[in-house]
Parts: sequence; C-alpha cells; structure tokens
Amino acid sequence: MREKRERLESALRELKHMQAVQSDPEKRQKARVSTTDPEARIMQQPGGGFAPGYNVQISTDAKATVIVGMGVTQAANDTGELVPALERMEANLGEVPQQVVVDGGFIHQGTILAMAARGIDLIGPMPDHASQTLAAMEKRGVTPEFFPQAFRYDAERNVYVCPVGRDLAFESREKSEGSARYRYRAKLADCQSCPSKGQCCPQSQRRSLVRSEEPPEVRRHREKMASESAREVYKQRSQVAEFPNAWIKEKFGLRKFRLRGLIKVRIEALWACLTYNICQWIRLCWKRKKVLVGA
Repeated sequence: MREKRERLESALRELKHMQAVQSDPEKRQKARVSTTDPEARIMQQPGGGFAPGYNVQISTDAKATVIVGMGVTQAANDTGELVPALERMEANLGEVPQQVVVDGGFIHQGTILAMAARGIDLIGPMPDHASQTLAAMEKRGVTPEFFPQAFRYDAERNVYVCPVGRDLAFESREKSEGSARYRYRAKLADCQSCPSKGQCCPQSQRRSLVRSEEPPEVRRHREKMASESAREVYKQRSQVAEFPNAWIKEKFGLRKFRLRGLIKVRIEALWACLTYNICQWIRLCWKRKKVLVGA
C-alpha cells in the first residue's frame, strides 16, 4: 500500500508538470500519466494502439555500423530529436558527422535550418504536404476543380483568382522560423452568391487560401532530395539505422524495458547499446588464425 501510494503521488506530480508546460488548453485537459511508470509517456505503438513508453534514439556510424550515440526521451515523436542526437555524438566523439541521414520524422524546417547552420549535409525526405492538403480538401467535400492549384495568383494585385473569376484578397501574414504564410480570403457576398459554393467551400461561409514562402535552405534541401544521388544515399539508411534496433530486439530480447523511470531506462538502453557494440567489435576485429601444417 505504501508503494502504491508513492506511485500515485509521483503520477500526480508528473501530471501537474505536464499540464503546466502545455500551452494548448485542450491538450492540457487531455493529459494522461501512467500510474505504474509516471515518467513514461503515452505513445502510439508500432502494432497500433497507445501505451506508456519511451523514445529511444540510436545514432549509428554508417561505415563501421557501431552505435556512436544513444538517448532516451519522453518525446512522442522524433521532430525535435536530431539536434540533441548531434550533441551526444559530439560529446562522445569530439566532432560531428559531415553527413546525417534520417527518415521523414526528423525533417522539418527547424531541423533543416539547424543542420545548414552547422554545415552538415542533411539527407531525409521532405513531408508530402501537397497530398495532405488534397486529402483535407476531399474530406471537406471540395471537388478537384476547386483544389488550390486551380486558383491563379495575380502578383501585380497580390490576389488569388478562383476558377469562376472571383478575387481572394490578401488578409494576413504570419512569420515563423524564417518562413512566411500569407492568407487570402474571398468576400462573403461573392461566395454566398456563387453557384459553385457547394463545390468550392461547402463547409465554410467563404473560401480562403494560404501561400507559403520557404527559406532558401528549405528550397535547396527540397531540390537536393529530388536528385538521384540523394535518393541513392537515402536508400542505405534502413540497413544502417534499423539494423542495431533489430539486433537489440531480436538477439537481446529487449522489446520491453524491464525497469521503470527515465534514469533506469536510460541505463538499460545504454547497456544494450554497449553490448551491441562489443558484438560488432568482435566481428570487425576477429580474424581466423592460419594453421601451419608441417610437411
């Protein structure tokens, strides 16, 4: 009973901390904490569903296939994990890599700018925002002839012209991390009297569009990832990055942490990575001795 009370008290403290750092009122209201491991976070699992867990970040050297950095975080996704991973590698090796290959979960504007500032060649696929936008349009009932690409931008007047000839005037500008988002909106009277309203904006009173301007670093990264050379490099990511994870899960059986709490989980993950590196060291350094047979 004493241990259960201590876990519950720890869970309540962790819940208050999560709510205090959360700025979104809706997310603050939905915050949940595990009573068995308060420091764990509810995360989506590979097989589907959600459960308490930790985010283990493993950085692997492509040439020697040994682990050069390891971290355990409470982040539910990898969005902000690349810069801390580089800091761990620099602490371990005394330098940062010239090139980093990551999957799409790490790629966003902030990461691209951070790697460009450090002079690191970043390889990773850009998110397909166009497909997401089209899917959102279809969900709202917008027909293909009124998708964003059907609207013409008039740079001289700084307006968008819809397929039936109505203007969407500039409304506001938002700036974040070097990028700018310009919002354009049609007049209420134009949309309400338009016979195509049911195809263009069936769930809103009037149509709006957003035009984004990317920083030069993001445009260069997008162009680089469209090249064949960058795609060939990215093809090698899975065999380098996923192999240590598969080895640790299959060979060591570490599919679930045996310990609770962030510090203990980090220790357990560190021992697993050290064991993996020892196995790789033996594989790379061991040589079969030649046996000399006398005549």
